[in-house]
Amino acid sequence: MKFSLASTLVVALASQSTIASSWFGGAGAYLYNKWHETELERWLADHNIPYPTPSDRKDLENLVKQNWNDKVVTPYNNWDAQMLQSYLSAKGQQAKKGTEKNTNSLVEQAKQFWTETEDSANQAYSNVRDWIFDTWTDSQLKAFADNHGIPVPQPRERDTLLKVVRENYQSVANKLSESTSYPGDWLYETWSESELKAWLDERGYPAPQPSSRDKLIASIRRSSRIASLNAQSAYNSAATSAQAAQQSLSNALLDSWSDSQIKEWADKNGIKVPQGSKRNELLALARKHRARLYGDSASASAGSAYGAATSKAGNQYTQAMAGFAGYMDWIKAQLGIATASANSASAAASKSASSASASLSSSASSILATASKSAQKGYDAADESAKKASDRVKEEL
Repeated sequence: MKFSLASTLVVALASQSTIASSWFGGAGAYLYNKWHETELERWLADHNIPYPTPSDRKDLENLVKQNWNDKVVTPYNNWDAQMLQSYLSAKGQQAKKGTEKNTNSLVEQAKQFWTETEDSANQAYSNVRDWIFDTWTDSQLKAFADNHGIPVPQPRERDTLLKVVRENYQSVANKLSESTSYPGDWLYETWSESELKAWLDERGYPAPQPSSRDKLIASIRRSSRIASLNAQSAYNSAATSAQAAQQSLSNALLDSWSDSQIKEWADKNGIKVPQGSKRNELLALARKHRARLYGDSASASAGSAYGAATSKAGNQYTQAMAGFAGYMDWIKAQLGIATASANSASAAASKSASSASASLSSSASSILATASKSAQKGYDAADESAKKASDRVKEEL
């Protein structure tokens, strides 16, 4: 009985400690307590929140806390119709007919697709380096590295660029005596004014009027987190379409092969084929190991594309990110795979046709006709899926 009571007290104290931590030492409190005073002022200015000058640090911190949810966790409540429509478009959605200018209705629609929470927002702003570069182009990453003397191994591929830039983010800021939790204009020093405007325009964010370099950077800084989330969403959608395209093509390729070709392929790949297997069993076996048609699966290729770009081990959230241009590179690669696969299917059908003609086998010709039709069908299906994936991504550019 004493043990049970003691255990209860320990659990109760632990629970109280957890609650106290969430209120006084949790992610949100830690986040603001660690920000430099200039970062607090910068965040307030970026979000058009007036503050007295000079200000007491505690007053600045309280102002940020009071507006954090409205500006970061659920910012869509304050967006105009244009911004809301842009967000829905980024999610692959269209405003319901008749609600294009109805802000209240658009807010409700946007709310359905919003994924940010207070915890994820605090997590993100505690590790800014892990996502702040996600929407940068390769040339912008290269310029940043060169400007700050960051050596980048050859070839200068995107995952390598992201890795070294993230790893050197803090050291660069330290050399400049700059803060990193809510970085200043120094981060965009190598960007031209046209690049700043293009970044906003491509994502449907209105450029400030009258425009100035400081105001453009403030708009980008304020919108970078949302842009990163939208990029992740676009990637997920495009990856699904690309995977579907690859699967359609692998089906077409397998359908175009004869039983002997499937057996030969299985033998080369060390796949055991039971004696007396019928065609449907052979196809089922081949599809089970379809990844070997390409040397890897679509999902694994995707993981390779963005997995290497993440330098912070253990952070599952940022491991899913490699930048929007990285998504584009991977999608292009997948489309290349799709085209090559379709060509392989067609080539296999053509090869069978030649063999059939030589042997004057009417049965072989019949099989070939079916194979060609199947290959073309698969190519068409993949082409359609690839176009949808490409169109979806173009909407995000």
